[in-house]
Parts: sequence; C-alpha cells; structure tokens
Amino acid sequence: QVQLVESGGGLVQAGGSLRLSCAASGRTASGLTMSWFRQAPGKERDFVAAFRWSTITTDYSESVRGRFTITRDNAKNTVYLQMNDLLHEDTAVYFCAAGRPGTSSLRVRSGYVYWGQGTQVTVSS
Repeated sequence: QVQLVESGGGLVQAGGSLRLSCAASGRTASGLTMSWFRQAPGKERDFVAAFRWSTITTDYSESVRGRFTITRDNAKNTVYLQMNDLLHEDTAVYFCAAGRPGTSSLRVRSGYVYWGQGTQVTVSS
C-alpha cells in the first residue's frame, strides 16, 4: 500500500507562484510514476504533469507547459510541482497520483492506483 500526502496549496495572486509537494510512503512507493491532476468545481479531474521514474521523463498538459515544472526527489519519495505565472483558471484542487500507467494511460485517471487527498490552489485575478 502507498500513501500520498500533498502540501503547499494556498491563495495567490495571478502571476504569482506556488510549489506543491507530494510525499509518498509505503514499501512499494519507489519506482512508481508520480503525477499531478487537478479538478475545478463542476469539472472533470484533468491531467497536469507526470514524472515517469522508469525513463526519467516528464510530461505536461498543454495548458501548463512552460509555466509548471515537475521534479522528483527519489531519496525522499517526494514529487514537487513548481507553478509559475499562475492564472485564475489554474484554480482547482490539485491531486497527487502514483502508479504504473502505460504509454496510453499516463494522462488518464485510470492509469493510477494511489491518490492523495488533494490540496486547494486558488488564484485571484
């Protein structure tokens, strides 16, 4: 079993920055792909960014590419999401996810087994 705990959310003005953290614990946490999704009120939970440990590669949604950066400290089993140039439309609950998604499932919820409880990010315009 793997537990994921997010932190770092909050209220920020448009154009500002936040860094989210997701700490994974459990015997099988290492080696998993760790990703971020977000869900705005009344909307689906959408993919944001992924760090695939097996290939040491990252992937981003088009809406955040160039503004957000995902990194991972494997020694701490922690993944970070640095969010810069935040926009009002980035407002959402951000969820950390972990699993072993295939190539076609990296960006979909079903590719992940473990989920955190979510952290709120609010960007004021």
